[in-house]
Amino acid sequence: MDRRIVARLAVVPLIGGAALVGPVTPAVAAASAPVARAAANPANELYVSSKDCASGADGSEAAPYCTISAAAAVVQPGQTVLVQPGDYPESVTVTRSGIEGAPITFRAVNSASGQVRVGNIGGAVVGTVFALNAVRDVVIDGFGLIDTPGLAPVVVQASTRITINDVSSHASRAPAVVHLAGSSRDVSISRSWLVQSGGPAIRIDPGVSETTVVNNQLYFGGLLATDAPGLVVTNNTVLVNCVRGIDVVGSSSGLSIQNNIVRTIPFPGTCKTPQDAIAIAVAAPPATGTITDYNLIDPVSGGPVYQWAGTSFADLSSFRAATGQGGHDIAADPLIGASTGYTPRSYLPADPASPAVDSANALAPGVARTDMFGNPHSDNPAVANTGTGNGFHDRGAVEAQGAPGNGQYDLRHRSGDDSFAVTATGKPQFAWPVDGEGGTISYRFDGRRYPIVTSASSVASSFRQAGSGCVSVAISYTGYRSAATKSDFVCTTVGTRYTPSAPTRLLDTRAAIGTATTTPVPANGEVTVPIPAVNGVPTADIIAVALNLTVTAPTKPGFISVRAPGGESDSSSVNFVANETVPNLVMTQVHGGTVRLVNRSGGTVHLIADLQGVYGRRGSGFKALDPTRVLDTRTGTGLPLAANGDRRLDLSGKLPADATAAILNVTVTAPTAAGVLSVYPDGSPAPVASNLNFVARQTIPNLVVVPVVAGKVMVRNASSGTTHVVADLAGYFGSAGSGADQTYVPAEGRVADSRDDSGWLRVLHPGPFPAFAVGGAPISRNTSCGTACPPVTAGVLNLTVTQPAAAGVLTAYPRGAARPTASNVNFVAGETASNLVVSKSGDGYVDVFNNSSGTAHLIADQAGYFIASAY
Repeated sequence: MDRRIVARLAVVPLIGGAALVGPVTPAVAAASAPVARAAANPANELYVSSKDCASGADGSEAAPYCTISAAAAVVQPGQTVLVQPGDYPESVTVTRSGIEGAPITFRAVNSASGQVRVGNIGGAVVGTVFALNAVRDVVIDGFGLIDTPGLAPVVVQASTRITINDVSSHASRAPAVVHLAGSSRDVSISRSWLVQSGGPAIRIDPGVSETTVVNNQLYFGGLLATDAPGLVVTNNTVLVNCVRGIDVVGSSSGLSIQNNIVRTIPFPGTCKTPQDAIAIAVAAPPATGTITDYNLIDPVSGGPVYQWAGTSFADLSSFRAATGQGGHDIAADPLIGASTGYTPRSYLPADPASPAVDSANALAPGVARTDMFGNPHSDNPAVANTGTGNGFHDRGAVEAQGAPGNGQYDLRHRSGDDSFAVTATGKPQFAWPVDGEGGTISYRFDGRRYPIVTSASSVASSFRQAGSGCVSVAISYTGYRSAATKSDFVCTTVGTRYTPSAPTRLLDTRAAIGTATTTPVPANGEVTVPIPAVNGVPTADIIAVALNLTVTAPTKPGFISVRAPGGESDSSSVNFVANETVPNLVMTQVHGGTVRLVNRSGGTVHLIADLQGVYGRRGSGFKALDPTRVLDTRTGTGLPLAANGDRRLDLSGKLPADATAAILNVTVTAPTAAGVLSVYPDGSPAPVASNLNFVARQTIPNLVVVPVVAGKVMVRNASSGTTHVVADLAGYFGSAGSGADQTYVPAEGRVADSRDDSGWLRVLHPGPFPAFAVGGAPISRNTSCGTACPPVTAGVLNLTVTQPAAAGVLTAYPRGAARPTASNVNFVAGETASNLVVSKSGDGYVDVFNNSSGTAHLIADQAGYFIASAY
């Protein structure tokens, strides 16, 4: 047997519960660290829940099986069956095998909120609780087993590489609690609370080999092994009722019995027949290969401390003299007090001065990394270290610990291609020096139905939505044998990444594109725009979308808003007057695969929606730039864009080579005829979709998100006249390596309005926004994570000018930065005009400059914001 598999065992909750002698109930204990971490991979998990299951279950977190047996019938090698708290009245027969290195694991996910009990609950089930016959590589971890009187709760028959960990059970009049039979090999029994009245708690039959029994507490019944070569019995606490504690019958080569605490009467006193109360009995020790040492034997019962090859020894000195064994054994009171009263009960050294403390053989076969509770070995500073290795391993199943601290907690983004991926940390704090990590940690992430319970001090997960994401972390130092935990609630913000699309028309109510008719949208009516999969991003994974939305032929003034689930937004996306054609880029959340547009006017409108790209957990990150003018046809040669002409815009000197898309504020000015402007990827055919609609002599801007090819895009003037075009670069999408490490968080709502008392703007400028003045629009963001929130790098705001007294432009830029020459919103006197703006933030604000000779009212509607994802 590979003893390292035992050393790797870590902590994961358990339960028990049975009619034990005294008030005993479910158990909690340790699970293997590698197995616990594997359970964090959803592809390797099957879920079982007696409370949440329904017909048609597939074992997913959303549709768990009702019974453990249902999962046992389909589980594959490498998968973990996660059984959620509750009662499972069933007998589970395991017939499927794992493979070496990829076992099948059945794990009870116990925590302070509940435990798992399996078996003869309410007298409804008769049979062995877990029966393993001729299987390989199976782990049973964390279950509270309710027995059928006369039957062993766990039977392992002719099976190989089996781990029984953290089980809690009582058996009465049964062969054992855990019974190993047939030709079973390489079986580990660890961290379990096993109670047997009328027989041994653990029975190992002839033919079984390479068994490891470590960190268990055996109560009333001990261990009986017959002809068990390779048997290792290490760090157990055995409290039996005037019978043999550890009894090895027959010939067992390679036997090791070390670091155990054995008392042959559970309470202080003497036995009626002391000769039956032998602490450790070895019937026929071979000449070599057997060792018994570093055990702590309580002589209170009056029984022999050892029986060796048929000879009983009343004290250690005579045993040592006769056998040469037990050189570091101790015969003394281990100072074990009453049971903890936890679920299940466990016995601890009642006094830090117990001779068990800091006196064990750290190099004994089977020594585990942590104790029965999943805690590391601790060095009591008040006790001299007399053990081997680091010197401070304790004897028995439980390591003495000082009072634990509150723990350390954190939640951070995790690098990789998933922008919702995070790593949560729950780090236990031990009072005394320790030799490693320990504790049992429960992580309950937002959006996940069930917690992850593990020994790992950090766990990777992924949220299902952008925005605020939190995790509740609870640390137990008793393997959840008690409800007492240290806990905290930590949050962060996660954002989306962008996948660009060639401009694609999704809606045109004039031509029945995306709708069944050519009827315009009625007053206060709405139209639903389905969002298709884009470049490998399925609709179900699309969180937000960039749409170029155009209003045409409105019969009355108004605006378009986006309806969110449960209500309608007051924010405006496109403002219009009667008979106007006006575009605006919209970045908005997708709900149920659709975007719902509402006509907030008293008349009808036609709507056109052209897809620019989508946001999801994967794709390109963003890099916000200081506004930079990259095109102005009025300068240089001064030649406007020709009628039905194209212009290649080369941004390669401004963008990294791997840029996938650019954000440009594009302005048409001085057109000689009405038309449309399209911005599209270089090398692609001119699309039907448009970005700007204009009439003669109009100046109108619009934000454009356009895919780039080798840093180049095309600009097309679909008009019978010429026009000048101005473009300001606001940022780009690309790889984190190129600096595009920011992600987008949709967060819609009005953040400033100079017409009332809302927002920072009103504080600076009561009344209309003065001419040539600067105001500020605050970026509304998640603050639940406090100082741990990722910094906001840019705001996405729909800026609307209304009631301007004179013509002018609005310029948005980071608060505190020098004002750039770029413009964002162009307006004339008396007009309501709007444009979407992506601007770097300064201290959480975007400053806005009213570059006109007259006052105006300003409204800022936030669509979202960008954050630094590497935080």
